[in-house]
Amino acid sequence: MERMKKQNGTEDIPLFISRSNITTEINKTGSWRFARPKYDEKTSPCSAACPAGEDIARIQMLANQESFKEAVHTILIENPFPAVCGRVCFHPCETACNRTGFDEPIAIRCLERFLGDFAIQESMKLPPEKLPENGKSVCIVGAGPAGLAAGYFLTRLGYSCHIFEASSEPGGILRWGIPEYRLPVKILAREIERIKDFGVKINCNVPMSQNFLKETKSRYDAFFIACGYSRSMQMNIPGDQAASDGLEFLRHMRREEITPLTGTAAVVGGGNTAVDIARSLVRLGLNPIIVYRRRKQDMPAFKHEVEMARKEGVKILELFAPIQIEKTGGACFLTLQQMKISGAETSGGRAVVVPDGRVTQLRRVDHVFTAIGAEPTEPWQFPPEQGPETLHLGHCTFAHRDRPLMFGGDLTNPIKSVTDAIASGKQAAMALDAFFKKGWDANADRLAPYRVGSGPALSMESYLKGEHTSRNRHIVSYEEINTDYFSTAARVLSASLAVDESVHSFLETEETYTFDQAVEETYRCFKCGICDSCNNCRIFCPEVAVVFKDSRRVIDLNYCKGCGICVVECPRNAMALEMEI
Repeated sequence: MERMKKQNGTEDIPLFISRSNITTEINKTGSWRFARPKYDEKTSPCSAACPAGEDIARIQMLANQESFKEAVHTILIENPFPAVCGRVCFHPCETACNRTGFDEPIAIRCLERFLGDFAIQESMKLPPEKLPENGKSVCIVGAGPAGLAAGYFLTRLGYSCHIFEASSEPGGILRWGIPEYRLPVKILAREIERIKDFGVKINCNVPMSQNFLKETKSRYDAFFIACGYSRSMQMNIPGDQAASDGLEFLRHMRREEITPLTGTAAVVGGGNTAVDIARSLVRLGLNPIIVYRRRKQDMPAFKHEVEMARKEGVKILELFAPIQIEKTGGACFLTLQQMKISGAETSGGRAVVVPDGRVTQLRRVDHVFTAIGAEPTEPWQFPPEQGPETLHLGHCTFAHRDRPLMFGGDLTNPIKSVTDAIASGKQAAMALDAFFKKGWDANADRLAPYRVGSGPALSMESYLKGEHTSRNRHIVSYEEINTDYFSTAARVLSASLAVDESVHSFLETEETYTFDQAVEETYRCFKCGICDSCNNCRIFCPEVAVVFKDSRRVIDLNYCKGCGICVVECPRNAMALEMEI
């Protein structure tokens, strides 16, 4: 072969690569295969941990693509309160997040808040898909988060729902028990209005009683009791009548009926209500102290709320329990018993404490508020413990008498949270629908296929045979994520009021993500178990066997030789390799 002319002192040598003049498609490399890859979307740990069973990985993916309306729609399929839960949920999803093993968990609650506020700004309606009306009606007692959720989900399933509420406005604990700085009334009102527009009828100022149930029994095919815990438990110590009911205080504050208060205050308890009372008292100009019988780390209140209370000046006196209150003049004198750790733990993992001999402390305050727990106002609101026709489900209790009778919300939930109450309403709706379609005996088994992961959360999208019904219930672990395709990134923090500003008003302490913040945070998400069209499977396939068909990726088994490279290189474990049959 003649060499080419020298140019600039170098000699160019032509490079020839052999190529075939006919297609190589005749070589069916798929005949070599003994295993085959498949697209196998799985369950993210955040979704499995979410009481409402939201498809969080898909929501993150859609938001990352700036498909905010589709992301909102995905939430609303499982939860009609994204703006509410984006503010008050205790976000167990973030505790379960696989990103925790890499750097920091995804700010899932902040994104849900952003999407919830986006839906309100865009005046988005609830998903229009409803099953045809089936002619059956359900009476729901209580317009709290459980009752409102039950009404929404039952309406989706074709039932006519009437909610009866004793208070002047719907919302329950959302309306009367959570302060404005955490949940503004206007946000709650917009999400409730959306449920009403969907067709749920809400009747307020209707007192609840057993007579009410008897009088309405003939008008309804089923009942759902979701009255919640509306009465504070008593301390049962000498002088406890000098203490104010914490729940009643929050109700008066939400109605703007609070008389001016000054001085110091003791709040007895360690739950969210105790923290809400203490932080509200700070805003009213008082100096509160939380008195808790166990350690600070044992408090059942949400940890971030406890931390915010501490920053705002609330003091916490741990390992002390009141044993007497004496009111003298305008002051209250609390006799506090020192407690000590016994070495055991409760079922919830909190330390068991016992009195530490006769060690006591006397503390003078101007006001005492109780927040040691709550209970229903009437005995008939309690669900039956057991019986031949009583079924205890994960979030609610089903009692079949002459009419199906469901109990839900805080009455039956092991965890007393807003999101668990919503989950209770969804489960009640699905259980009633299963009963009417398949009968009593099939109820528990019929709901099992719709669990998210190992449960107890249920998916309404799966129950309605939606697009992602076939998703594998296997929960993706951190070890199953190909972290080579991700880089560390700091969690995006939402802006918040400075403490010296927040303590002087009931304005929201936390701000909603901006558009850019929301998208930036979703880039951090692994999107565990679902395909987000990264195309690694196509890029790395040596046989070019990943092709598009009807806008979806499929494996061309004529040429796939089962090497498994696509499965290994999938960042999110959205594929699997199975043996050839």
